[in-house]
Amino acid sequence: MSRPHDEIHGSARMVIVEGKLKEFKQLAAQCVEIVRSKDTGTLEYDLFLTADGTQCFVHERYRDSAAGLEHMVNIGPMMESLAQVCTVSGEVCGTPSAELRKALESAGVTIYEPLHRLSR
Repeated sequence: MSRPHDEIHGSARMVIVEGKLKEFKQLAAQCVEIVRSKDTGTLEYDLFLTADGTQCFVHERYRDSAAGLEHMVNIGPMMESLAQVCTVSGEVCGTPSAELRKALESAGVTIYEPLHRLSR
């Protein structure tokens, strides 16, 4: 069983290309369905859209590094289509395994490791 400090937290910021909101929403729905049907260790995967429909924020939480890797494999095929309708940047907070770290760094994701923690 994983412990809370094994969890990997992530976020993605997407700037939607002007005129591509409809396509973005369709792709976002496909991403959610992939996570719902294929990911086994994703604890949270929430998408938020700005009122003007120009940006999306994704809040992600994974049971552990293995779950983060599984998600990257499952969602990977969507990245080319998403690149046509938005620009994506990402951050991860936690202590990823060496394998997850390598995959994240290859994808240009910024990794933040714990400095101080307070959980209640």
